[in-house]
Amino acid sequence: CLFLMAANVLEEDSMEQDIESPVTIHQPKLPKQAREDLPKNINKECAKRKIQRYVRKDGKCNVHHGNVRETYRYLTDIFTTLVDLKWRFNLLIFVMVYTVTWLFFGMIWWLIAYMRGDMDHIGDSTWTPCVSNLNGFVSAFLFSIETETTIGYGYRVITDKCPEGIILLLVQSVLGSIVNAFMVGCMFVKISQPKKRAETLVFSTNAVISMRDGKLCLMFRVGDLRNSHIVEASIRAKLIKSKQTKEGEFIPLNQTDINVGYYTGDDRLFLVSPLIISHEINQQSPFWEISKAQLPKEELEIVVILEGMVEATGMTCQARSSYITSEILWGYRFTPVLTLEDGFYEVDYNSFHETYETNTPVYSAKELAEMASRAELPLTWSVSSKLDQHAELETEEEEKNQDDQNERNGDVANLENESKV
Repeated sequence: CLFLMAANVLEEDSMEQDIESPVTIHQPKLPKQAREDLPKNINKECAKRKIQRYVRKDGKCNVHHGNVRETYRYLTDIFTTLVDLKWRFNLLIFVMVYTVTWLFFGMIWWLIAYMRGDMDHIGDSTWTPCVSNLNGFVSAFLFSIETETTIGYGYRVITDKCPEGIILLLVQSVLGSIVNAFMVGCMFVKISQPKKRAETLVFSTNAVISMRDGKLCLMFRVGDLRNSHIVEASIRAKLIKSKQTKEGEFIPLNQTDINVGYYTGDDRLFLVSPLIISHEINQQSPFWEISKAQLPKEELEIVVILEGMVEATGMTCQARSSYITSEILWGYRFTPVLTLEDGFYEVDYNSFHETYETNTPVYSAKELAEMASRAELPLTWSVSSKLDQHAELETEEEEKNQDDQNERNGDVANLENESKV
């Protein structure tokens, strides 16, 4: 789009110059930051781009961190780094750590035996070695495994005539315990991560916009597939949309809060059965001026976040999903999934994502409010006008009665005068 705009500008400039004079046109190349800071309104002539998700439907953020130079920060928090690694790398590190420590201490045991001359007195009953029945590197490696894992087969044992061996035994035992605690703890945390629990928290495929209690609302549905519940569950929603400030600054992927009951406490969920989360479109809502015809033209994304504690482990769990404009259905409602059976309620998850069409105005919430206010004004005018007309009629009747009274008084006065004469 920038290429076409630059070409149009240069073409208009070249029309003002002499036609016969050759002009070499070079396409300007804008830096990346300048291209990103351009306002959105200059892209009206460009083809409509496909909306890129900020958060995928499975809850994973579609953001990649590039040009990170301070990689040493990952090593300062090595435990979290290992937990965040993929399983194949985590298992590889797990095996490599144990193998390296066994080989390292096995080499030291072999060096001690070699420096003391135990290798030269193999089979000599009069010689007291540092480690009995240690006759090479392989046996030293096996003794290292037995020492660190506390297996103790009883064939190779350390003697009391080797102080350096006793010190090495203490060092290997302590370091082995630290390695076990670190690696086993890392594996335990990775296995018990609440990410798997979040997979049983489901969101509806589409969001809908329809009337509820006389107000235009944006709604989506959430549910929990497990019988064990999420404790202290809460729901939040964010609108991801680029904006331009009054000063001309372009903010990509600006986050705006969508109220789903924060002030009324409706965002605190008792998630036993599927719930429909509703956002009332009022003057504080970012959808206040969006109508049905304008909705497909908007480049926006709604990110919903469900948080709570896993009842079984007490760990905090977070599930995420998102809705783009093509996944927001105007004039639809969700099909009911809860039915009353004999002594219990049954949830039909086959209808969890189903919707049905309902009668919904195509106007925005702002337009509906303006039409409602205009519909009330004529009523007010008619009442006031009727009151004014009634007052005028009463005034006219009073004036008429006054005139009639004056006429009667005049006739009576004339009769009196005639009688006197």
